[in-house]
Amino acid sequence: MSHTTEWKTRVYLFEEDHTTKVRVELDTGTSRLTGHGTARGHPTDNDVPEIGDELAAARALENLAAQLKLIAYHDMIKAGSAPEELSPTAYGGWMDSVLMR
Repeated sequence: MSHTTEWKTRVYLFEEDHTTKVRVELDTGTSRLTGHGTARGHPTDNDVPEIGDELAAARALENLAAQLKLIAYHDMIKAGSAPEELSPTAYGGWMDSVLMR
């Protein structure tokens, strides 16, 4: 069975007073989800907005990923193929071993 679809995302970044907030909106065509992430810089840190943007966006995407995993697990349960274990982490894959070094 072949399947092709398009999901639309929008990423919004807001920065004020050493705090960056990110909202990621995902529209799958059948549902809409919103992920949130925040990064705070210490007042004595150098002002490098890109770092706050990257960290807050990563956290928002992790939040969104966790939501998607929960939806997938619930759908699997409804379909009668419940996973043996529900993973609490947002990502599980080959990058875990690279990132843990």
